[in-house]
Amino acid sequence: MPTGVDKSKSLAAEGLQFCTQLFKIEKQIEEEFEDCSPEQRKEERQKRSQPVLDAYLAWLKSKRPQVPPKSKLGDAINYSLNQWSKLIVFMKDGRLELDNNRAERSIKPFVMGRKAWLFAQSMKGAIASAVIYSIVETAKENQLNPLNYLTYLFEQLPQIDIDDQEALDQFLPWSKTIPEECRIPAKLK
Repeated sequence: MPTGVDKSKSLAAEGLQFCTQLFKIEKQIEEEFEDCSPEQRKEERQKRSQPVLDAYLAWLKSKRPQVPPKSKLGDAINYSLNQWSKLIVFMKDGRLELDNNRAERSIKPFVMGRKAWLFAQSMKGAIASAVIYSIVETAKENQLNPLNYLTYLFEQLPQIDIDDQEALDQFLPWSKTIPEECRIPAKLK
């Protein structure tokens, strides 16, 4: 007869299978559609991932009463249910990734160096550092040279009406209007 620990491990493995399936689907979509557009990714997710998510949600709801709420598995089940709307947000936009690993990797240098930034002795200084850091990391994620991009922003932004949303959109890192000198050459990517 299985012990409570064995049953809990078995249930945890069951729950993990849903996550494994979702990551497998993402990989298949990536492999099948070499240059998958966000719209196409969203459509494929609706077809392939939605049934897995539906099954996972049903599984969570059915297992919740069977697992002690204060156990690690109970915590995981409650967390998944309480955060469900955030866990499935990737289904609403094909540009979003299934996990936040890339974001975590992007902020790792910031986290590692946070003691070095103690010079920000005011709230304004801390906010300014966070804004610049965010711009730099977003530029890198969009294959822009951060120094060239920042130089471009500092030269151009003072010349526009900051209340004009369309004008500001032209300066976002993913905008097609960003000059070529701000982009990292394809051979260096």
